[in-house]
Amino acid sequence: MEKATLAGGCFWCTEAIFKRLKGIIDVKSGYTGGNIVNPSYDQISMGNTNHAETIQIIFDPNIISYEKLVQIFFYTHNPTTLNQQGPDIGTQYRSAIFYHNSKQKETAEKIKKEYNKNSPYQKDAVTMIEPFSYFYKAENYHQNFYEKNKDYSYCTVVIDPKIKKLLKDYRNDLKKDFSNN
Repeated sequence: MEKATLAGGCFWCTEAIFKRLKGIIDVKSGYTGGNIVNPSYDQISMGNTNHAETIQIIFDPNIISYEKLVQIFFYTHNPTTLNQQGPDIGTQYRSAIFYHNSKQKETAEKIKKEYNKNSPYQKDAVTMIEPFSYFYKAENYHQNFYEKNKDYSYCTVVIDPKIKKLLKDYRNDLKKDFSNN
């Protein structure tokens, strides 16, 4: 098994997307890239800890490659907006890939370069590619948030369209349980 740590805006969104993919063993929401130890959501929300809302993925590279994960990451959020994803604004919502080894770094840089050649936003990605340091698991109520709160307005307005986009173009990569929703 391998780890991937990604920040693509709100972790509720990214967790909901990546947990649907074949080969994903576990996805946790949390915080990475900041300057305080074991931050809380309240601290992160102020935007001055330098942490990003992230997900940490445990995946089976025999089923899904890191390259495919990074491709889906770029596809399912807007990596061209600095410190913003839709209605979420602040450094905690930045686009970032925290690589765990040199191969992940090379892959992330390659996919970012490919993305920039064909960006649907006609702008280059501002996604930071940084070495992984620490992952702090977010509070329990953030874990599996979308699955527990599908009727919450943020879920219906922001997350549902991302799930539909994933279903449209990556249906063959989805776990059987999620291929119809």
